[in-house]
Amino acid sequence: MSVPTAVTAAEPTQAQPVPRRGALYRVRHEGRTSYLFGTIHVGKQGFFPLEPEVTRALADSSSLVLELDTRAYEPFQQALTKYGTYPAGESITRHLTPAALAKLERALAKANISLRSVENYRPWLVANILVGTEIEKHGYHRSNGVEGYLLTAAMQQKKPVRELETADFQLSLFASLDDRQQEQYLLENLDELENGKAVRKSAGLIDAWSNADAGQIAALARELTSGDTVSATFMDRTLLRKRNPAMTAHIEAIMRTDKVAFVGIGLLHLVGSDSIPELLRRRGYDVEQMY
Repeated sequence: MSVPTAVTAAEPTQAQPVPRRGALYRVRHEGRTSYLFGTIHVGKQGFFPLEPEVTRALADSSSLVLELDTRAYEPFQQALTKYGTYPAGESITRHLTPAALAKLERALAKANISLRSVENYRPWLVANILVGTEIEKHGYHRSNGVEGYLLTAAMQQKKPVRELETADFQLSLFASLDDRQQEQYLLENLDELENGKAVRKSAGLIDAWSNADAGQIAALARELTSGDTVSATFMDRTLLRKRNPAMTAHIEAIMRTDKVAFVGIGLLHLVGSDSIPELLRRRGYDVEQMY
């Protein structure tokens, strides 16, 4: 789980039309403006540059706001060690049932990853590594995440970068899963790796983002957050509903100090009845979806 490297931010040219990607909102309140842009954390080099409405919004902004500044490597690694690994002498083999361990060993072998290399990791982290490894095989890479592109552009434009959260807070959310839930989270992800659903859902969401397909984005968001699985419940209640109100409040605070802020935030935070755009509307903000 390495920190994404920046990709080169290039201006679109008239000779090469750039498709709309993601979802872009304009937020106004008491004479101040912000932009919300839905990001994805993995992608392809061909996704860049972003289309003119996005690059203009960023150029017109006085600051870039992200969930995390992905250039900050040390805080992320410290949080990963704190919440994603067992204390010295502990092993994932002691925290899984024999059947779950056997299934994990088969998945690791298929991915050409040794059990020894991940035995100190907690089940949620191993699950995420396996899913990420499979997604990379299909051409989607963290080094081509949207945050890297936005950061490069902001640095070129000498804009300050603000964070909505900390790495410690984000990764602590996974620690809220107990041993039983972590094993089930792992098993659910192993099942979806085996039957192809993991790649289908991830690639489907990325492709919907790359075409700004609002209908498909909404459909996939419902699929990812519906049902009684540990994975869907965790996505819905913890990764989205628990975080959206606090991030909304932070965006409000930033809008009070930054005349025009460009907020790049995970796409799923902008979808649904309890999304950040909806929460801002409830608080009296004028929120316009530009596309």
